[in-house]
Amino acid sequence: MAAPMLGGIKDLPENENSAEIDDLARFAVQEHNKKQNTLLEFMKVKRARVQVVAGNMYYLDVEVNNGGKKEVYEAKIWVKLWENFKELQEFKPVGDSSS
Repeated sequence: MAAPMLGGIKDLPENENSAEIDDLARFAVQEHNKKQNTLLEFMKVKRARVQVVAGNMYYLDVEVNNGGKKEVYEAKIWVKLWENFKELQEFKPVGDSSS
């Protein structure tokens, strides 16, 4: 498989690195819960994209259970494997038109 172009965001096929992507999504939900004192529960990844930066920036649309209500958030996670570095950059509701 060809390496993604530096700076370009590309969709990841649904089954590509799915265990790794699920782990990243779980990490994002856990980090958000810690920072915001919420109890969101990971359900599934609806869409995964990656951008090659200094490492990889993952953009994941994550479906969560929020007190029995399904919600979708976009998680932005920066990963540098060679440094064992993983950081949640952003975690925000998708399609929140109330703002």
